[in-house]
Amino acid sequence: MKPQENRVNLTAGRVDAFACPPDKSQAFLWDTDTPTLALRATPTGRKTYIFEARLNGSTIRINIGTLADWPIKQARLKAQGLKMLVDGGTDPREVERDRQAAFVEKKTAATAKLEAAKVAALTVGEVWAAYIEQRRPHWGDLHLRDHIDKAKAGGLPSGRRGGGKQLTKPGPLAALMPLALKDLDQPTIEGWAAKEGLTRPSSARLAWRLLTVFLTWCAEQPQYAALLPTKNPAKTKKAREALGKAGTKSDVLQREQLAVWFAAVQQIPNPVIAACLQMMLLTGARPGEVLALKWEDINTRWKGIQIRDKVEGTREIPASPYMLHLLAALPRRNEWVFPSATSATGCLTEPNNPHTRACKAAGLDGLTLHGLRRSFSSLTEWLEVPAGVVAQIQGHKPSATAEKHYKVRPLELLRVHHEKIEVWILEHAGIEFDAKATPGKLHVVA
Repeated sequence: MKPQENRVNLTAGRVDAFACPPDKSQAFLWDTDTPTLALRATPTGRKTYIFEARLNGSTIRINIGTLADWPIKQARLKAQGLKMLVDGGTDPREVERDRQAAFVEKKTAATAKLEAAKVAALTVGEVWAAYIEQRRPHWGDLHLRDHIDKAKAGGLPSGRRGGGKQLTKPGPLAALMPLALKDLDQPTIEGWAAKEGLTRPSSARLAWRLLTVFLTWCAEQPQYAALLPTKNPAKTKKAREALGKAGTKSDVLQREQLAVWFAAVQQIPNPVIAACLQMMLLTGARPGEVLALKWEDINTRWKGIQIRDKVEGTREIPASPYMLHLLAALPRRNEWVFPSATSATGCLTEPNNPHTRACKAAGLDGLTLHGLRRSFSSLTEWLEVPAGVVAQIQGHKPSATAEKHYKVRPLELLRVHHEKIEVWILEHAGIEFDAKATPGKLHVVA
């Protein structure tokens, strides 16, 4: 029992007047109306209502709230409610813990539901952007560009010389980007493949391969996996058949066509494009590898060219005399060997149109940029150059055990064969070139 002098009928006046003596850490003023209710005061002037009762032989004390938050009447009702729980053998503290736990659980469930709804609403385009950002460090420039270009919405000024007011066309994957990822199912992809396969099957086949890998990546991400079926929806026979098979390409320069091809390409008004196309033929490199060359990749001292390779990462090939001659005549506008004033990246994009026009003028219709790579490989047959040498220069995977594990050709050995190939090509192209002449100095253009 509490001392009688500490028990009074709590009123607003008594509550306001009550204070803790300075020599005590706390003081209590008990209510006669509700014996389990007390006002507690501390030397700092803080006043709170508390509930105190005995349960199973032990005293329990519960903080009700501050004077500012609880009027006397409400505090009494709260204390009376707690007393009813105690009288029934229930610990109010456990009731409060259960209530808090239920509240947290409900809030967590609501948050999870909201997050699930947000994820379910994610579009293919949003996840595609996240995919590119995560995988960017592991990709080469060309592979990255393929992912960006195939998903472009289009509708922008083409920027091509002579393009007038033409707008860029949407990429093959553009139609899928606005869809919710959860709606990217098998019928949708098959319908997309059937439509794209009618107008641009080659581009659509590459887009389909990119999409297939993207969906495999999504299935490995916990936040997206639940939105997709267990089986990759892009991997279907129907989609594959709708896009068709890539035909065997046979566009290649014959020995007797070298002269007219070089003559036509050297007449292209843009010297950067003319040099780029000649480099593609003389190196046998992939078009994207040549376009991605930077000045830091050209070693004029040791006469080597570092190429960013999709197979090995990088490879070094010889910088033959005529190639150094071509490079020496190019302006240095930026970091790229083949710059462009109209490209967003500052780098020349695939010069298909100028090459197509040059080939048409030379009577060589149908020769593609990749056909120049095939031409290099085919023309070396005339010289009986070892296949492994040609493969190493072009960046092909070794095709035999000896090539994979035993033959490691240094740059100088490659140079012997590469310069021999270059001299032969120039000779049949009717180009007079002194390999011993000092290339012109590279000059900077502001």
